[in-house]
Amino acid sequence: MTYKYDFLVIGSGIGGMSYALKVADKGTVALICKTELEEANTYYAQGGIASVTNTVVDNFKKHIEDTLIAGDGHCKRSAVEKVVLNAPKEIEELLRWGVDFDKDEKGDFDLHREGGHSEHRILHHKDNTGAEIQESLIKKVKSHPNISVLDHHFAIEIITQHHLGEWVTHQTPNIECYGAYILNERTNQIDKYLSKVTLLATGGIGNVYSATSNPVVATGDGIAMAHRARAIIQDMEFVQFHPTVLYNPGVRPSFLITEALRGYGAILRDINGKEFMHKYDERGSLAPRDIVARSIDSEMKLAGSEHVYLDVTHKDAQETINGYPTIYNKCLSLGIDITKDYIPVVPAQHYLCGGILVDDHAQSTIRRLYAVGECSCTGLHGANRLASNSLIEAIVYAEAAAEHSCSILSGCGWQENVPDWNDEGTTLNEEMVLITQSQKEVEQIMSTYVGIVRSNLRLKRAITRLKILYEETRELFERSVVSRELCELRNIIDVAYLIITQAQARKESRGLHYTIDYPKKNELS
Repeated sequence: MTYKYDFLVIGSGIGGMSYALKVADKGTVALICKTELEEANTYYAQGGIASVTNTVVDNFKKHIEDTLIAGDGHCKRSAVEKVVLNAPKEIEELLRWGVDFDKDEKGDFDLHREGGHSEHRILHHKDNTGAEIQESLIKKVKSHPNISVLDHHFAIEIITQHHLGEWVTHQTPNIECYGAYILNERTNQIDKYLSKVTLLATGGIGNVYSATSNPVVATGDGIAMAHRARAIIQDMEFVQFHPTVLYNPGVRPSFLITEALRGYGAILRDINGKEFMHKYDERGSLAPRDIVARSIDSEMKLAGSEHVYLDVTHKDAQETINGYPTIYNKCLSLGIDITKDYIPVVPAQHYLCGGILVDDHAQSTIRRLYAVGECSCTGLHGANRLASNSLIEAIVYAEAAAEHSCSILSGCGWQENVPDWNDEGTTLNEEMVLITQSQKEVEQIMSTYVGIVRSNLRLKRAITRLKILYEETRELFERSVVSRELCELRNIIDVAYLIITQAQARKESRGLHYTIDYPKKNELS
């Protein structure tokens, strides 16, 4: 089947849904959702969303400077200024869409402070801010007559001139996106979705690693598709590991212990109960995430322990329960009363600072293809994301993408001669073990060799093993009827390749990329 829409939106987090709402009055929108609308990285964001709202003590200059410092000299300043200066306007839009941020007894926003922030500027809804935003946007999206929500649909490939028989490379000028091939998991049919404008908002890459706070749908699909379509992918070596997820072996995804808890006053302690962060940074437990994650990794290796502790027992018990009910109840279900007991925590993959390179309009290097949110690389985060800057980046760039894509819409048409998906000669793959085992191998390779601390030898070993998996999966894909599971494996291998090769190319340690072979920062880069 062939479907035609003005706007094709692949991904249903804050970036995808806010973009859909912003453009829906200008044309028809297909919102492609891999599973259900609730299953997105946005939903699992506990901490909050950063914006200057209390101008008595805070200002744009401070937020800009905090972001630049966290980014370790690698941020694109224009992107930082764009996000910070436009944040309050987008917060107002979220409020109009029904998002409820916590307020104090005076009616002012109850602002949190997180690592790397010089002021309290994190708007939140208890400790489930992402869920509050996601649920509010879902209500708006479902009520808009121009938006078609297509759940259990999986994007396989972006359609470009390549599918019309042209040879396309990274040097090909004016590559254009005409839509995407989409698998309808209910019918197992692959349909053509032709669009005037396509937006990728496919979230993160967490399941490339064995331990992640991301939901199981985070397999880097948008980045992998854009890479195969010959878009420029940048800064993939900057993988953020959240310092504190709940130590609960065998559970996936890992349960996040929000950084806001450390902003509230929680203290990191080693396996013997001793505070240790001041050995590594004068900011202690509120140092930026890359420093905290490496410090925890060091302490675990020194002690031979499988976790460290987060201590919030010195805070008022009822205040802790009221402020962090999700964390309190989750820990209590495992026999941990956080008002009396230390919380066992470990670092886990959490966020990707790189991705599909986009300009100030959120347009990729492929015309008519936009990207927002974690799958994009705007330059905001640089070498290390400042806490709670991700949700605001997604909606600010959704606005930029909406404004630009609507301005070009009248000059865009549907590409009529796109062929149907060709599955000639393929057969059903009845050996799911070939896929599941390969995925486990990718996760082990990345977690062992391409984690918090890296080296030339580890990266070389990783790429050598990954090449074998790549060839095996390529052959399997060519002879098999397409399934979501096979496509996800293909995507995580592509993403792993990008992370490893871009890490190999960076001959320094900067932000989230730390290598023992080049432990210092190259000030000339």
